[in-house]
Amino acid sequence: MPHSSMAIGIDIGGTNLRAARISGTGEILDRMSEKSAPDPALMLSRIAEMARRLDSPEVAAIGIGVPGRVDARRRAVSSGGYVNLASVSPAQRLESLAGKPVVIDNDCNMALVAEMARGAAMGHENIVMFTIGTGIGGAVVQDRRIVRGKGTAGQLGHIAVDINGEACVCGRRGCVETTSSGTALGRHISRAGLGPDISVDQLFARDASGDTPVRGILEAWARPLRAAIDTAVAMFAPDLVLLGGGLGQAAHQALAKAPALAPWYQCPVEPAQLGDDAGVIGAGLQALAGEAAVTASPVTSPSAGLNPGRRAVPGQRAVLVNGIPASGKSTVSRGVADRLGWPLLTLDTIKNPFLEVLGGGDREFNRSLGRASYEAIWSVVGEAPAGTTVVVDAWFGFQPRQVLEDHLRRAGVERTAEIWCHAPGEVLAERYRARLDQRPAGHPGAAYVPELIELAKRAEPLRRGPLFDVDTTKPIAFDAITQWLRATIDT
Repeated sequence: MPHSSMAIGIDIGGTNLRAARISGTGEILDRMSEKSAPDPALMLSRIAEMARRLDSPEVAAIGIGVPGRVDARRRAVSSGGYVNLASVSPAQRLESLAGKPVVIDNDCNMALVAEMARGAAMGHENIVMFTIGTGIGGAVVQDRRIVRGKGTAGQLGHIAVDINGEACVCGRRGCVETTSSGTALGRHISRAGLGPDISVDQLFARDASGDTPVRGILEAWARPLRAAIDTAVAMFAPDLVLLGGGLGQAAHQALAKAPALAPWYQCPVEPAQLGDDAGVIGAGLQALAGEAAVTASPVTSPSAGLNPGRRAVPGQRAVLVNGIPASGKSTVSRGVADRLGWPLLTLDTIKNPFLEVLGGGDREFNRSLGRASYEAIWSVVGEAPAGTTVVVDAWFGFQPRQVLEDHLRRAGVERTAEIWCHAPGEVLAERYRARLDQRPAGHPGAAYVPELIELAKRAEPLRRGPLFDVDTTKPIAFDAITQWLRATIDT
C-alpha cells in the first residue's frame, strides 16, 4: 500500500458518532461528529454521509468501530448495547455505498490498536483495556495480538460484579457496565439526590472538600470497576491495564477511592492517552492494515511496529457470481474466468456428474446434492495454493448466509467481491424453459417456473463486499467487470 494512503476511521459510540480521515501513521487530517441515534437505518445513513464527505482519492479503505459483539473475521455485528447495528450489516452496506474495502471491529479493539500505535500502550506486549463511556467496552491484547476467541471475545463490560444487581442490556444482572459506566454514574448521582447537571470535575472538587454523599457516589462507581479490573488481571496477567473512553481519566481518578487489595491481582492501571480520538485512529489504522490482518488476528497497523519479522500468508480470494437460476451467471462467470485466467467452480459442474452417474432423483435429492456440491467447492478452495483467486458460480441464497460465512472462514478466504446477475422474472422463465431438455434428470422441471418468477421478485445480492450489478438482458460489459475485479480483489 502506498505510503500516501489514507483511510476513514469511524467510531460509533452510544452518545456520539465520530469520523475522521487518517494518515498512514495515524494522524487525524480531517474530522467530523454527529449525535448517535437508536435507529440502525438512520445511523447507517449518517455514517455513509460522513464517509462521503471525508472521502478523497487517497482514501484506500474505511474502518468502523462498533459497540457490542463484533466478529471481525466475518465482518458481522452479533449484538450491540446502546447502539445495535446487528440488523443492518454495516460493513457490507457501507462497502457497497462507498465502493471501498471496509474493516469492522469492536470499538474498544479499535481504540486499543490506536493506543498501541500512538498512545499509552506503546511498547507493551500484554494489555487489558476498559473504555468507560455510555457503556463499558473491553479489549485484550496478548503478545500484541487482539484476543478474539471464536470471534467476539473481550466483552469486559459484562464481567459480573453483583449477580443480584441492575438488569443489563446483555440479559444478565450486575455487569460492571451497570455500575461503573457513564450511564451508571448518572444513576448514582440521581439516587444521591443531586441534580443531573453536576459535572465529574465538580464531584471531585466536592469530594476534596469533604462532601460525604459525593464520596459515596464515587465509591459506588469505582469499587465495582476495581473488582472487574482485578478479575481481568487474574484472567490475563497483563503488564498494563488501560482506562479509555470519555470517562477513562475520571474513572482512573476515582479508583483512588477503591484501591486494589488482593496482592495477586495487582497491575499498573493508567489512563489512555488518545481520549475520544482513539476510536477513529484505530479504525483508520486497522482499515489500512487490511482485511488480511483481521482474518489472521494479529494487529498489523502500518506505524505500530507490531509482530516484527512476521510475513502474513496470503489468503484465498473469491469472486462470488451470484444470481438465481437462469439469471445469466454462468455466462458471466465463464467470461470472467476466461479473461482473467482464474479457476471457475460451479454447483452444476460438481453436481451434474453425480446426477448422471446416480441416475437423478427427486427435488429433495437434488437439493441435498446441491448442498454437498457447495461444500465441495469450498473444500477445493481451501486446498488451493495460498493466494489463489477463484470464481464461484452459484445462487448463494439457496442456503442460510451463515453456511457461506462458515465455508469462507474454513477455506481461508480473506476477500470477496460479488457480481450480481439478474433479469426480470418473465425473461428468466423463458430461459429456464428453453434449456429444460439440456439438464440431467433430478433438476426441477417446468413446474418450477412459477416459483422462479416469484423468487426473482424478492431475490437480492449478498452485499458481503464490493458489488458489481449486471443486468443480463443487456450486453455484458466484460471489460468493465474485469477492470473492476483487478482493482477490487486482485491487489
